[in-house]
Amino acid sequence: MSDSFRSPATRAVTAGRGHLPPGDPLNPPVVFASTYAAGGAVGYARSGNPTWTALETAIGALEDGEALAYASGLAAAAGVLDLLPAGAVVVAPAVAYTGVRELLEQRVVERKLHVRWVPMADAEEIADAVAGADLLWLESPTNPLMDICDLRAAAAAAHEVGALTVVDNTFATPLGQRPLDLGADVSLHSATKQLSGHSDLLLGAVIVRDGGLRDRLADRRTLLGAVPGPMEAWLALRGIRTLAVRHERACANAAELADRLGAHPAVHRVRYPGLPGDPGHSLAASQMQTYGSMVAVEVAGDADLAERVCAGTRLWVHATSLGGVESSLERRRRWPAETADVPESLLRLSVGIEAVEDLWRDLDEALSSAG
Repeated sequence: MSDSFRSPATRAVTAGRGHLPPGDPLNPPVVFASTYAAGGAVGYARSGNPTWTALETAIGALEDGEALAYASGLAAAAGVLDLLPAGAVVVAPAVAYTGVRELLEQRVVERKLHVRWVPMADAEEIADAVAGADLLWLESPTNPLMDICDLRAAAAAAHEVGALTVVDNTFATPLGQRPLDLGADVSLHSATKQLSGHSDLLLGAVIVRDGGLRDRLADRRTLLGAVPGPMEAWLALRGIRTLAVRHERACANAAELADRLGAHPAVHRVRYPGLPGDPGHSLAASQMQTYGSMVAVEVAGDADLAERVCAGTRLWVHATSLGGVESSLERRRRWPAETADVPESLLRLSVGIEAVEDLWRDLDEALSSAG
């Protein structure tokens, strides 16, 4: 693809195809292979696959970096953490994706890491915490509270002390936020979510601009075997082709619903960075291209009422994942691993691409009848 095509929307459609001689298939075919003939670029399937290469080229192009695909988002996170020496210090979000939090807590118990937990919305506390740290792990917006972190300031503080900076960019997507442009060393995605967009696969990805860091990550991925399957890679690449239109529609739906939910009598609080009254709005406006399709809602009631809302929808799917074309919701504290900082009545909404009036009618009816 020519460098003149700079739009991420165009790159999502075209990247990973390469030059197309006459008669070649438009889309890279899925390659099922565990073994390769000797003498070529790939010696064994754990170190490479043409389908991964096409996917990684596409994901890397979205953030102007080099990408590596993993078997899942958590495998990608573990691959980054595995670079750290024993006893390393990690600064991490006090409230974040539970899988990463559990992974860090486990390594603390095993005395492999030391972790300092900090609120993502407090730039000064992050700057203080990174003194002597080896790695700074960031989320913005955070899962599920939707707090916004000052990524520029946090990355700058980390680099002053030589700490690697990782940003989980799953909620924002490369179309909504580009952490590498803001100073991060690694942008991480659960490609299971919005990148693939159809709730039919598990994949993770990291994007870097440092070739040496990319090689270190690739070596660890090969040794640990945390590689993606070719079918999952092919499906994810297919999903990325429609990322821009899915993202645009889902973000528009989320913004409209967040605005309406703020006035609903059954709602206590709405967190969405696109709302002018949201505490993270100004900061989000300075570092995000779009505000995303995730919304956090605290219902005006207890956990039982929130569960009744989830059970009362007909169009919204009660499910724990996110980022699919279908809208889903769940009460996050139903999971024992979720931190107590998350309110019992908080619902995490993943807004899809359905007609917004249908989504609103279903949600309004569930909220109104739950009490």
